[in-house]
Formats: sequence, structure tokens, C-alpha cells
Amino acid sequence: MSRNKCIFCSIVETSSAEIFYEDEKTLAIKPLHPVIEGHILVLPKQHFENILDINTDLLLHITDVAQSIARKLILDTNATGINVLHAAGKDAQQSVSHFHYHIVPRLSGDGLDLWLKNNL
Repeated sequence: MSRNKCIFCSIVETSSAEIFYEDEKTLAIKPLHPVIEGHILVLPKQHFENILDINTDLLLHITDVAQSIARKLILDTNATGINVLHAAGKDAQQSVSHFHYHIVPRLSGDGLDLWLKNNL
């Protein structure tokens, strides 16, 4: 996908989202439709489709940022857990073809069911 047709690339270029965190390589934003209060998206400013094509150094940086954000969300929301989610490819339900993590703070009884039952 070309950079000019990618919604996340457009957000990076225009700062047209509610920014939660930013550094020289990374942007963390509040999604338009959060699944729960505190839901944050962490993405590289540079376009990569998903985890299969992002370079390792940048992946490590983004993961470090995601961990820091997860720790902050635990404190800010009094969450008792956290989900860090990434989908790679259409069949994995990747909705935007730009690498990103969903950071989702969790609370007991929050009503979210993000995992299949009995899949051990």
C-alpha cells in the first residue's frame, strides 16, 4: 500500500489524532473507536505493513514504547491486566495495513472477551 493511501501515515503527517505519546520514531494515539477506556494504538512513523516486514531495531523500539505505555495505563486506569495485540494480514483480521499494537487495559468484569475459550 502506498504511504499516501495509508490512514496511519496520514495521521503521522498531519497529527490528526489525539496523541498520547510521540518520539522521533513512534506515535501512540487514541483510536476513534476504543474497545475500552484507555485503549491506545502504538505505531511507527515509518510505514511497515505488519510484524512480518518491520525491521528488528524499530520493532524493539516500538515494543519498548508499548511496554512503557502499558505500565502507565495500569497506573492511570487502575487496570488489573493488559492486552497487547497485533494482527498481521487480512486473515488475522488486520484492519489497517500499517504495523501497530493495540494496548488495552483490562479490569475484572470489563466485558471484553478477546480470546477463544479452551484453546490451550
